[in-house]
Amino acid sequence: MRRVVVTGVGAVTPIGNNVPAFWQAIRSGECGIDTVKSFDASGMKTQIAGEIKDLDVAQFIEKKEARKMDKYTHYALIAASEAIENSGLDMEKEDAWRVGVITGSGIGGIQTLEEQHKTLLDRGPGRVSPFFIPMMIANMGAAQIAIKYGMRGINENVVTACASSNNAIGDAYRHIQYGTNDVIVVGGAEAAVSPLAFAGFCNMKAMSTRNDDPKHASRPFDAERDGFVLSEGAAFIVLEELEHAKARGANIICEMVGYGATDDAYHITSPIPGGAGGAKAMELAIKDAGIEPSDITYINAHGTSTQYNDHFETDAIKSVFGDAAYKVAVSSTKSMTGHMLGAAGGTEAIVCALAIRDGFIPATINYENPDPDCDLDIVPNVGRDQEVKYAMSNSLGFGGHNATVVFKKYE
Repeated sequence: MRRVVVTGVGAVTPIGNNVPAFWQAIRSGECGIDTVKSFDASGMKTQIAGEIKDLDVAQFIEKKEARKMDKYTHYALIAASEAIENSGLDMEKEDAWRVGVITGSGIGGIQTLEEQHKTLLDRGPGRVSPFFIPMMIANMGAAQIAIKYGMRGINENVVTACASSNNAIGDAYRHIQYGTNDVIVVGGAEAAVSPLAFAGFCNMKAMSTRNDDPKHASRPFDAERDGFVLSEGAAFIVLEELEHAKARGANIICEMVGYGATDDAYHITSPIPGGAGGAKAMELAIKDAGIEPSDITYINAHGTSTQYNDHFETDAIKSVFGDAAYKVAVSSTKSMTGHMLGAAGGTEAIVCALAIRDGFIPATINYENPDPDCDLDIVPNVGRDQEVKYAMSNSLGFGGHNATVVFKKYE
């Protein structure tokens, strides 16, 4: 089976609009959550989110073209472009049929849907944009990246809610392992901080209502957590077959070595008590990597700051790792970024890759009140310098979707 390495990273997040800024914020324990600025959320129970700040799309995408894209596609193009530039990939020297793009987006162009539905009601069907459909559909981020760079290999979008980009990364890994593609730009993008999506999540009672203290609202594994904080953005990595990367002199950040995916088959929103589905995904990923649970140095947990997720994910880790569960570092960077939905896995894959590269394990910030049900080493409040040989990232989505990926220090 062919080996797969990470050669590029790119991100647009609530704590940084490129990877250097994002990673510095992660290392410093900064939080990107604040009162919603993009619309009036004063009538909603939740009024806080992790929004993208100070991003001038016109610096990256020509204005005429940008008007034909939803915001989630803007984020996807910008983050993917950074990853491609970071990787040093030159498409003029590549076989375009062997370079692909796979995105993960759980919701896609919901802001376009909201805006065009209002246009339909207010101004009639003749005023709905002819670009409405290609702006809204969730695969268009992948398509636009391919169009910009001439990438003609596998091109698709995975929709598995909050597990979307981890499933996308796993799919890309398999395609390269099996030899159908040599390089795949893969990750996730989401722009669901919008009135309709916000109202839906509010009425599910899934989001934090700590509106008076947004910087401390996302508190995974803390006993006083009261829900997740919705955020937006995009994150992509460049996955590449090892010999292909070496032949072009690419900078190898780390190696991808494992992938596991399952479903709880239990409930549309709640994870299964005990976390059996997530546990099985972890088991499969560890087996795929050819290692033992005790070999894992760091787990980037799904860690959403909801009562059920954090409790059941802790249970899942204990069931897989046994006594080693108390020796592995487990943190949730959603404490800083909020929950980027379909883009979360891409963001957290970058965290794992850079944790391996730099020997640094990020903290779970806002941890103030121990929860006896979440009693692992969650790296509370302050990150730590530590060599990371294997890093694992979990993503768990509505519908019971579970996806786990494993990265390794390249040797």
